Amino acid sequence: MLTISPQFITDNIGKKISVVIPIKDFKAIMDELDELEDIKLFDEAKKTDEPSIDIEEAFKMIEANRIKK
Repeated sequence: MLTISPQFITDNIGKKISVVIPIKDFKAIMDELDELEDIKLFDEAKKTDEPSIDIEEAFKMIEANRIKK
């Protein structure tokens, strides 16, 4: 779990309107979001009835198509 130390920017009545976080925390959050997106896409792909192929076979097909061009 990420531990961040945010700072808040407030308006003239004290309402929080923005957050400032260190860049390292921002990068860590973005990495986590990327990983979660990958997991979500994987889970969605597993739900379909689409046939799947081995990654090595996919690379061979891509390379064969590349060579043809």
